[in-house]
Amino acid sequence: MSKKIPADHVRIKRAYEAPEPGDGVRILIDRLWPRGVKKEALALDDWNKDLSPSTELRQWFGHDPALWDGFRTRYTQELRTHAAALAALQNRAQHEVITLVYSAHDEAHNNAVLVRELLLDPRGLEAALG
Repeated sequence: MSKKIPADHVRIKRAYEAPEPGDGVRILIDRLWPRGVKKEALALDDWNKDLSPSTELRQWFGHDPALWDGFRTRYTQELRTHAAALAALQNRAQHEVITLVYSAHDEAHNNAVLVRELLLDPRGLEAALG
């Protein structure tokens, strides 16, 4: 069984919000670079495209809250193909604070929300990792 990650070790933040010292390791988990944001402004430590939804899934979802349940299911399946990247993120979050950076306008229905939920729920994460 996976070691439980403290909730304050996994944060999420929009790319358009200013970085803060408490963010810890900042990881962009979008496939596309956030519009209008300069590299220096994001202050990223990593850009992990493997943890972003596929282009097809992102376009299908279109950030429509009515499609959220379907997106969760499909995205979790996609994450199984990147189990190593998710496991590395899990390991990192067990030892330090990480902030998952995303660019979606909807703060409740986006990939960072789901990745955070999976990381904080050891059973959910084990299921996602297959």
